[in-house]
Amino acid sequence: MTELEQKAAAVRLLALDVDGVLTDGRIYYGNSGEELKAFNIKDGLGIKLLQHSGIQVAIITGRQSEIVARRARELGIEAVIQGREDKQLALQELCRQQQLTPADCAYMGDDLPDLSAIMAAGLGLTVADASASVRAAADWCSTLNGGCGAVREACEFILRARGDWASLEQGFR
Repeated sequence: MTELEQKAAAVRLLALDVDGVLTDGRIYYGNSGEELKAFNIKDGLGIKLLQHSGIQVAIITGRQSEIVARRARELGIEAVIQGREDKQLALQELCRQQQLTPADCAYMGDDLPDLSAIMAAGLGLTVADASASVRAAADWCSTLNGGCGAVREACEFILRARGDWASLEQGFR
């Protein structure tokens, strides 16, 4: 097992940014002023598979949105931190609440506001279309862009490293 796989196997909590990770980073506004975001259903299944394997999932985002709260509820994500620009501090607070250390966590982000959290986490993850400095700092980078299944790819990577993937996949046969 490689050092990267060991880091992934040790993950007990995956914290995710939203815009650019769970979405493609675009924000749509309707004529009535409503904000719209598109989420990838494959990412949702990846999150559910992690949860089924006993890995907690959290959201840490700099923006405030009812859409994010709704998606989190749909996925059974209880730890949702919105409106926080200092994501490393938010990750540390989340760790204290969950009685974990940052080394127990993976953090997936895509841009400069995520950089300190990516570097603080035991496993720093990013998306293919992340900023260059974030890609350079992350331990692992998806082949897919944010909002296009990158979270699912990260979930599979963690589950494979833990040895959980084969049995989870078998459950769908």
